[in-house]
Amino acid sequence: MAIIHRTTLKPTKLELLTDWLPTRPWYHGGPDAPLLTKSGGFRLDDPEGEVGIEFMVATDTSAAEPTAYLVPLTYRGAPLEWAEHALVGTIEHGVLGKRWAYDGCHDPVLVAELLSLIEGAVQAQAQSMDDTPDHEVIRSYTGAPFTLDGFTPEPADDREGTRLRTPGGTILELHRVLHPVPEHPPLRPEGAIGHVARGWQDPQGNLLTAVFATLRTA
Repeated sequence: MAIIHRTTLKPTKLELLTDWLPTRPWYHGGPDAPLLTKSGGFRLDDPEGEVGIEFMVATDTSAAEPTAYLVPLTYRGAPLEWAEHALVGTIEHGVLGKRWAYDGCHDPVLVAELLSLIEGAVQAQAQSMDDTPDHEVIRSYTGAPFTLDGFTPEPADDREGTRLRTPGGTILELHRVLHPVPEHPPLRPEGAIGHVARGWQDPQGNLLTAVFATLRTA
């Protein structure tokens, strides 16, 4: 179970993302720096208790139309070997000390737990509370159990998000730019064998819902 520490972060997560988001191919902002607010998300627990796993929704209000981005992050107490290219930045945590924050799509711990969530083997956790299941997270799956021993993710980004191939021969898609859907709970996308969805709040406080991740056969 992850413990949520009420402490200071230097820089803050949003300050890290302000510099990092514009370097992503799926960033839709203009030449100015994004103006980010934390709009929602959830957490997953690392079974080993070493890695923090967060799925953050960060909304950019720098343009006329706000854009919500899904940002999966992992927080580690030491650098992740071979993943320098996935480093978002380092944070000085008031309790835990220096933490390395990574684009979680490159972190095997996050990918394994996300697939376990899709499969129904683990429970999503509230973003800001200890030991509190997040029942607002919707998931589905109709495939075979995953086997992830020794799996190293090799994600690829495009204009809409991130895709990676799983050991089971499926393609996991993370929708980095979130597009609200009218139905609640969101239906599984056509042709998918699994999905994860959740709501978040727009800058006016309205609740929006979107599919965060989709699993398809290759």
